[in-house]
Amino acid sequence: MEELHSETQKAEPEPSPKIIGLTGGIGSGKTTVAHFIEEFGFPVYYSDDRAKTIVNDSEDLKIKIKELLGEQAYDSNGLYDRKYVAKKVFNNKDLLHELNEIIHPAVKIDFEEWLKKQTKYLVFKETALLFELKLNRQCYKSLLVTAEDNIRTKRVMDRDGKTYREVESVMEKQMPEKDKIKLADCIIYNNTNLEDLKEQTERIVFSIE
Repeated sequence: MEELHSETQKAEPEPSPKIIGLTGGIGSGKTTVAHFIEEFGFPVYYSDDRAKTIVNDSEDLKIKIKELLGEQAYDSNGLYDRKYVAKKVFNNKDLLHELNEIIHPAVKIDFEEWLKKQTKYLVFKETALLFELKLNRQCYKSLLVTAEDNIRTKRVMDRDGKTYREVESVMEKQMPEKDKIKLADCIIYNNTNLEDLKEQTERIVFSIE
């Protein structure tokens, strides 16, 4: 039997990167971990930051968000008014769900376009609502950054100048940490210092196969 010439042989498709969902509640240190991951040479897609850009860039989204929340959802310069929107949806789960139904499909498309350009064997998708929106089901593994509630609260108070009650109110709206821990494949406990946080991140990232 004659051997096939190399030019007629089908090239092996490039393996797709494995998507690691990265999440953590307010004050957990999720963003710091994301920066460490980038230092280690792996790309990170910042879903929450991209969402902030997309709601300003997409005319289609602007129309839908104004229809849902009113013209005040965008300021006089035509920019998304996050404070106004946050107040509107903070105590209204149905409204928040409708808003997510508008924004998250657009973020999903944006992520898929970003993913096509990646060449590393691992990529990380940072998102605050990984488990709430069941986005972990679309990931190879999930990585949770967590910390004790009192530590998270102090961090946010120091960082944002918020009162204890304000931070507590935000945390009450988020999925409890114990529930996230049950769902996560990998967990980083950020209760001590940056050196320990970086060591944990490095160990876990390079242990993913």
